[in-house]
Amino acid sequence: MSDMKMPNAAKTLSPEDVKLVKKFLSDTTLFLGPDPEIMQNHDLMPRTDVEDKCIKKVNETHMIAKIRDRIQAGCDEGYEMVEQMGAAPGAKWGDVITGVYSASGDLAIASAGGVLIFSTLVHHPIKFIIKNWMNDPTVGVREGDGFIHNDSRYGNVHNTDQSMILPIFHKGELVCWVASTVHEGENGAIEPGGMPSMAESPCDEGLKMSPFRVVENYQIKRDILTFLQNSVREPKLQYEDMKVKLYACLRIKQRVEETLNTDGPEALISTLRLTMENVRAEVVRRVSEWPDMTVRTYIIQDSTLRENCVVKINCKLTKTGDRLIFDFRGSSPEFTNRATNTIVAGLKGMLAQVFLCYVWPDLPRGQAAFAPIEVITDPHSIVNCSYDAPNSQSLMSIFTGFTAGQHAVAKFLYSCPEKYTKVHAPTFNMINTFIWGGVSQHGETLGNLCADLNGMGAGARSDMDGEHALAPIFATMADIGEQELNEEDVPFLQLVSKKMTMDAVAPGKYRGGQGYTMMVSTKDSEQWGFMTVCQGAKIPPIQGLFGGYACGAYPLCKVKDVNVYDVLLNEPEKFKHSIAEIMNEQPFEGASYTTHHMGMGFEISKKGELFMISQGAGAGYGDLLERSPDAVIKDIEEHLISQGVAEQLYKVKFDPVTLSVNYDATKAARNDERKARLARGVPFAEFIKTWNQPKPPAYLQYFGCWGDDVDTLYAGGPDITRKANEPRPNYMRNPKDVRIDELEARLAALGAHGDEKK
Repeated sequence: MSDMKMPNAAKTLSPEDVKLVKKFLSDTTLFLGPDPEIMQNHDLMPRTDVEDKCIKKVNETHMIAKIRDRIQAGCDEGYEMVEQMGAAPGAKWGDVITGVYSASGDLAIASAGGVLIFSTLVHHPIKFIIKNWMNDPTVGVREGDGFIHNDSRYGNVHNTDQSMILPIFHKGELVCWVASTVHEGENGAIEPGGMPSMAESPCDEGLKMSPFRVVENYQIKRDILTFLQNSVREPKLQYEDMKVKLYACLRIKQRVEETLNTDGPEALISTLRLTMENVRAEVVRRVSEWPDMTVRTYIIQDSTLRENCVVKINCKLTKTGDRLIFDFRGSSPEFTNRATNTIVAGLKGMLAQVFLCYVWPDLPRGQAAFAPIEVITDPHSIVNCSYDAPNSQSLMSIFTGFTAGQHAVAKFLYSCPEKYTKVHAPTFNMINTFIWGGVSQHGETLGNLCADLNGMGAGARSDMDGEHALAPIFATMADIGEQELNEEDVPFLQLVSKKMTMDAVAPGKYRGGQGYTMMVSTKDSEQWGFMTVCQGAKIPPIQGLFGGYACGAYPLCKVKDVNVYDVLLNEPEKFKHSIAEIMNEQPFEGASYTTHHMGMGFEISKKGELFMISQGAGAGYGDLLERSPDAVIKDIEEHLISQGVAEQLYKVKFDPVTLSVNYDATKAARNDERKARLARGVPFAEFIKTWNQPKPPAYLQYFGCWGDDVDTLYAGGPDITRKANEPRPNYMRNPKDVRIDELEARLAALGAHGDEKK
C-alpha cells in the first residue's frame, strides 16, 4: 500500500474535516475499556479557571479552616451512617470511607475513619465519568444522578468494593462530587465472599461494574437493581447497602449545601482546592527535610494461593531533593491466570496509607498526601498487572507492597530530625480470617467473611512493644466485630475466638503485638464451607526492623472425621483451646489431623470438623539482647511466650517456678552471646562470596529479579527468564494437573501401566 498515490486533496484535511473525523471516531467507539491516562495518574488535576477565580475571591485562612472542618464533619457523619446501618460485615467493622471530591474528581476531604486506601482510588472512576459520560448524549451527568462502580480496573482495590458516587450542583453548575465506598464482600464471583483465589481470569471474579448510572432523581433504578440482585448470592445485602451508601452520600450532600447556602460556592470550591494544594505543598516540604539516600528492601510471598512458590516484591526507595521515588522494578511478573495481582493504582493506594496512617497522621485525609510521591513499576508485573489478569486477591500484592514501603520509610523516618509519629516496625499484613459461604440455618444463601482480619498485630515501636491485635494496615480505625452477633446469621461457631497464641511472636528489644487463635466449625447447615486467602504459612510476609525479628509462619490446620460438638457434649475435657495442643496431642480418636498453606480454596465442611488458624504478629524492633528482662518475664506471665523460647531467644536467666530474674546470670549469658556472634561473623566481603549465587536454585519455583539485576526477571526456574520491559503472559498449570502428572509418574515407575509399547 505504500506505493499507492493519494490525491493531493486527501493528504491534508481542513479543520472542519478533522472535527468530523474525531466526531465519527467518538461516535463509533466500539468499547470503552479502562483508561490508562486516568489509571496511571495519581496526581491532582490542574487548577481550573473556576478554581483560580474562587481562590482569588476567598482565601482567608480561618474561613478555609472553618469550611474544611464542616465538610470533614459531614464526611465523618456519612461514615458513621454507613457503619451503623450497613448490612455487610465490612460496613459493620468500618471497612468504609466517605469523601468529597472537587469538580475535577480529586478527593479533597475524606472521613477520618475507615479504609484510607480508597482515598486514592475512588477519584479514578469519577474522572472516567467526567471524561466519558459528562457530555455523552446517551448518558450525561445531572442533578439527582448516582453512579455505581466496583471494577478495580477503573479504580478501587478489588471487586468486593462498591462505590456510590453523586454529583452536586449549585444553580445548575457542577461544584463537587460525594462518594461512599464499602467492602461489600459478596459479588457473584466463582467462589462466595467476593475474593476468589480460584479465579483464573477476570471473568471468574463476579460483577465488574465500570461506572454507570444507577440512581435518577435520587431514586435507585429498580431495573438495574434487579439485575444486580440477580448477579450475586446475597440480593438483600446488595439492595440494603446500595440504599445505605446513597443516603450517606445524601447526608454529606446536605452538609455541602449548607456551606453553599451560607458561604457561597466560591468558598466551597476554594476550600476544596486549597486543602489539596496546601497538603501537597506540605508533603513536598517534609520530604525535602529527609536525608538524600536510597533504601533497598523486599518482601517474599510464599504462594499464589493455588501453589507454593517464592514471589518477590522488590522495592527501592530513593529520596533526592524534594523527590521521593518508590521503585518496584524487579518484582515478580504478573500471574496471568492467578488472582494475586494488583493494578498499579491499588499499590499506590496502599503506599498512601503508609503516610496517612503511619508517617504523617496529622495531615488531612485525601488524595493530595500522596500526589507528589512517584512510583515506578515494570509493566505486566504483579504490582502493575495487565487488564487481562485477575486481581480479586490483589490484597496479597498490595499488602506486601505496603510492608516493603513501610519497612523502607521507617529507615528514612529514623534519620529525620522532625517526626510526626513514632518509628515502628511493620504491622502484620495478611488477612488471616475465614471467608465463608453457603446456605445458612435460616435457609438463606450467603457469602462473606469474618471481621477477624481487622485484628492484625501491630509492629513494635522505637520505645515500646507493639499493640496486640490492634487494627488492619488498611484501616487504623476499625473493629473486629462480635462473633456472638455473627452467629445469629451464620451456621458456624467460633469455638475459640480472640485467644492470644503463645509463641506466635516477633521478638526484639520491643516485641511486636500478638495475633490470636481462631477455631471454627460448621453446626447447623449441610451446605456450608470455608476459604482462607492469605500467605505466610512457610515464609513470614513481613520483616523486623533494626535487629527485630519477623513474625512466625502460620499454617492452616484441619481436624476431620470428628464431630467436635459431640466431644464438647460428652467428653469436654478432650477439647483443647490451642492449635498446638490439638495438633500435637491429637485428642480425638480416629480423627484426621493435617496442616496446609493458607490459600485454601472454598471447601464444603461437615458438622463438627475443625478449621484452625492464627492471626499474625507485628514485627519486632531492635536487638533481642537489649530487651528488659522484666519485660520478658511479663510476657511469660501473660502466656505470650513460653519459658524455653524466652530463655533461648532473649538469654534471660530466671527461676522457672517464681520467675525471679537472675540479673547477673542474664548479663553473663548475654555477654557470652555477643562474643559468640563475633565468633560466628565473617568479613562482609567473605560472607558475600558464599551468600551470593548467580541464579535461583533449581529446586525453587522463583519469580522476580535475583540480586541487583532488575532488568532480568525469573519466571519459575533458573533457566526461565524474561526482560522486564518485554512483558509476556505468565501462566501457571492447574494444581490438579500437576498432581495427576506426579501420580501418573509414580504409577509408571511402579510398572502399573503395564508394557505400553505393546
